[in-house]
Amino acid sequence: MSEGRCPVLDSSGSGIHELATKLRDQGPAVKVELPGGVWTWWVNRYDVAKQLLSDRNVTKSAHAHWPAFREGKIPPGWQLISWVAMDNVSTSYGADHLRLRKLIGKAFTARRVEELRPRVTGIVNDLLDDIAAHGGVVDMRAMYCYPLPARLMAGVIGMTEEQRKQTAAAMNRMADVDVTPEQAAGILASWRASIEALIADKRANPAADIASDLIAARDDENGAKLSDQELTDTTFAILGAGSDTTINFLDNAITALLTHPEQVALVRTGKATWSDVIEETLRVECPLASLPLRFAVQDVHLDGLTIKQGEPILINYAALGRDPKLHGETAAEFDITRPDKEHVSFGYGPHYCLGSGIARLVASIGLPALFERFPDMTLAVDRDQLRPLPTFIMNAHTTLPVRVTAAVPATA
Repeated sequence: MSEGRCPVLDSSGSGIHELATKLRDQGPAVKVELPGGVWTWWVNRYDVAKQLLSDRNVTKSAHAHWPAFREGKIPPGWQLISWVAMDNVSTSYGADHLRLRKLIGKAFTARRVEELRPRVTGIVNDLLDDIAAHGGVVDMRAMYCYPLPARLMAGVIGMTEEQRKQTAAAMNRMADVDVTPEQAAGILASWRASIEALIADKRANPAADIASDLIAARDDENGAKLSDQELTDTTFAILGAGSDTTINFLDNAITALLTHPEQVALVRTGKATWSDVIEETLRVECPLASLPLRFAVQDVHLDGLTIKQGEPILINYAALGRDPKLHGETAAEFDITRPDKEHVSFGYGPHYCLGSGIARLVASIGLPALFERFPDMTLAVDRDQLRPLPTFIMNAHTTLPVRVTAAVPATA
């Protein structure tokens, strides 16, 4: 399915912002090449992205609306197969999407989110104690950004720590776009096997968690509301969406603040708020870069361009908040005093992220607690030495070395 000579997305994760800036003015969407010679329309403009995200003629269902996938032209070992082969709330369309979203939405009401506050606080305090005991230079991504949302979401779903680690082994490789066909197929099989084992355990031992709730819906005596694959894939999607994006957000927020100490001072003196930090980080460094894939249900007409029925679409979320047409010439700068922080980092339209409330809860507790406990922490390397995650799907760093000195006592 190769399409001539078009730009190739760099699988190393380097230069995502630079390429988006270069291509943004070349049209509302630009053809780029993905691994395996598969091409897609890449969208870097904010207004175009919002139009597509709310268009009923744009879907995330490869099973229903990507001819190349349905006809077997996309091999089972394609590097991005785990993202498009899922059958869950994030890839469903029309009535199926409404059905699944209604079922899952019950777990993400404002009341249910607020009930998680003590659990989040407990995990935060435990992790901060571990960092204080370690001292010196720590990998803040590994010791804080990763375990905070990962442990929280595993508990919400109903996983044991051992089950979480088994699933994480496959999940952590999903964004790796340089895997071999055999590895790609293995990743898909691995995470499905882990979730199927969890479901079998929860069916035998139900509890007050999301997995048990979804199983109850699946086994409802009035008829199956979820297919077996929907149950497996939706459980996994909730785990991934609730953890991976928040891990990257925390990484990006800490990095931005440590490289802009004057803005930390604004928060500490009350001239800005932690909400300002959260929204500005989401705007300028979306934790997702380009999330595969969407498809045209029918021809979609943009400004002088037609995306034809069945053609794939890749929206570059990392570029949208940096669009100068939305935020001016300073759009690429981190500035928590910016009056307008509009972004679509939680999506827009029918696929708006159900877990946005949990993500904001984690951020509103985790960031202030970290900077209060370690007020003098600094980056342990120069900003330009931080390496991006080796993928064009996620936007964060492989490690985040931070030097922590004297910690404020936890009881202070």
